[in-house]
Amino acid sequence: MQAANHLHKALHSNTLSLGAWQMLPGSNLSRILARKGPTWICVDTEHGNISDSAMHESVAAIASCNVSPIVRTVSNEGWMIKRALDAGAHGIVIPQLNTAEEASAVVKAAKFPPQGIRGFGSPFAMERFVSKSGSGEPVSAAEYLQQANDALVTIIQIETQQALDNVDAIAAVPGVDVLFVGPYDLGNSIGYPILSEGMHDELKAAIEKIHAAAKKAGKHSGIYCTDGDQARHYADRGFTMISCMTDSLALGQGVSTALGRAKGSWGHAALQGVKQGASKIAGSTGGGGSGSGPY
Repeated sequence: MQAANHLHKALHSNTLSLGAWQMLPGSNLSRILARKGPTWICVDTEHGNISDSAMHESVAAIASCNVSPIVRTVSNEGWMIKRALDAGAHGIVIPQLNTAEEASAVVKAAKFPPQGIRGFGSPFAMERFVSKSGSGEPVSAAEYLQQANDALVTIIQIETQQALDNVDAIAAVPGVDVLFVGPYDLGNSIGYPILSEGMHDELKAAIEKIHAAAKKAGKHSGIYCTDGDQARHYADRGFTMISCMTDSLALGQGVSTALGRAKGSWGHAALQGVKQGASKIAGSTGGGGSGSGPY
């Protein structure tokens, strides 16, 4: 299973893992994103327009493209964690978590006994992992049961003032693999929201504090970014799990760019306006056949 979990492999080899964020439903969209070569795709059921059934379909589609499907749950409820992992997610992102006790509860919900309390019975989860033999066959139910506790990735978002205050204790919880920065909610929570002028220095310091806590505990640090330049910045700072695009933003930006190029520059648009105006004038005063004048 570990060999089939590309995010797990990247993290455990200290290799940068770049991901995409899916907020819109659809397995075709999942495959389009996956075929562009990210290490992982986060299927966002917290803020995205993705239902439980759509999450199941996207997880399967992403895994079929040899990319790790990661699910962000709506909250840290145990049943939500079970649904994501039973769908075959290679890892989970847990938002709005504030204490080490809550982190311990997440780990227990994500792992089978004796490390946790996760129930076994999904017929789908093992289908998202190809066996190490290279046969193209998924791992067996027995292999999944025996290997899942070590092969799945547990990612805790740090995005509140309380979580920031408790970040060292959260990072120290056994079974937590990644501290993942949610910069927008974190900025809002600590009183320095991300606005048009960018990040405040206090928010930058908070992000660095999370990164340092993860490093001190021997864990990985990740962060949500909206474009490649921002992602490169945090990769250079040592973050190892970074999103570099979000489908809804990329779609809007793509349409805006295409329309802008089609319209041309301001000067080009002005020239076209003059030409169109001249054409209308010429049409209204042009030579006449029958019906061109009042007679």
